[in-house]
Amino acid sequence: MHVRAVATATTALMGATILLIPTSTAHAVDERDRPLVVAHRGASAYAPENTLAAVDKAALMGFPWVENDVQRTKDGELVVLHDASLARTTNVEKVFPGRAPWNVRNFTAAEIRRLDAGSWFSSRYKGARVPTLEQYLNRVSRNHQKLVLEIKNPGLYPGIEKQTLKVLGNEGWLSPAHLRSRLVVQSFSADTVRTVHQLRPGVKTGFLGTPSVADLPKYAKFSDQINASHTTISRAYVAAIHSFDGPHDKPLEIFTWTVDDAAGARRVAGYDVDGIISNKPDVVRNATAE
Repeated sequence: MHVRAVATATTALMGATILLIPTSTAHAVDERDRPLVVAHRGASAYAPENTLAAVDKAALMGFPWVENDVQRTKDGELVVLHDASLARTTNVEKVFPGRAPWNVRNFTAAEIRRLDAGSWFSSRYKGARVPTLEQYLNRVSRNHQKLVLEIKNPGLYPGIEKQTLKVLGNEGWLSPAHLRSRLVVQSFSADTVRTVHQLRPGVKTGFLGTPSVADLPKYAKFSDQINASHTTISRAYVAAIHSFDGPHDKPLEIFTWTVDDAAGARRVAGYDVDGIISNKPDVVRNATAE
C-alpha cells in the first residue's frame, strides 16, 4: 500500500416469468466510461429486488453490473435476500403465521422455496421466488452480467465468508476472468472483508462505509474499494480514497450508494467516483451521460 497524495488525504475528511435475454444486451454500456452504474438488487425500482426478474430487467435495460445480498437458511443454504427477515419482501406471514419475526436463519431452504417474493411488488410478479445463490449466479452468468455481492449480517452466520467463496468457486466465479473484471465481494463488516481477502486474495473486495481518512491505510491492506453512502462523501474524500493503493497495488476505488435521482447522480459523478449503485440505473445513466 502506497500513499501518493498525502496532502490531499489530510485535507479530506451498498418464480416470475423467465425472460430470455439476448446475449449482447448486457454489453450495451461501454465500461470504459466512468462511473460504472450498478443495478442495486437488480433493477429494483422496476422488478422485485434480489429476484431473478430484477436481474433480467437490468440486463434488458443494458446494465452489465448488478448488486445482490446473501443470507443463510436454517439448514445452511445461501439465499439472495436483503433483510434478515423474510417479512418485507415475501408472503411468509401468511404462509407461516405463527413464526414471527420470520428470520431467514429460522427457515429451511425448502420452506423459503414455498414463498412468493414478487406479489408485494406487483401482481405481475406473483410467484417469483427467493433465489438461492447458485440460481442467482447462474442467471447472472447466462445474462453475461457482472456482480457486486454483499455478505449480509455475517455475525448471524458464522463461516459465511468461506461458504460464499465455495459457492462462487463451484459456479465458476473464481476463474481468472471473473476475478479480473466480473466480481466484487463487499460487506459492512471489516472483519468479513478482511476474511474474504485472506481466504482468497485474488478476489476484489469492498468495504461498505465511510472510514476516516486517517483509517484508510488500514482498510487499504485488505479492501480494493471503499463503498460509501452518497450522503457521506465529498470531492475531497473521494480524492483521498484515490490517493491510496489497495491490496492489489491499484488505486482504491469508491462505489457510492444508493443514488436514484439525476441531480444526485451528477453530483457524485462530479466527485469522480468509480461507480454509482442505484435502484434506478437508467436515471443515473442518463444523468451522467449529459
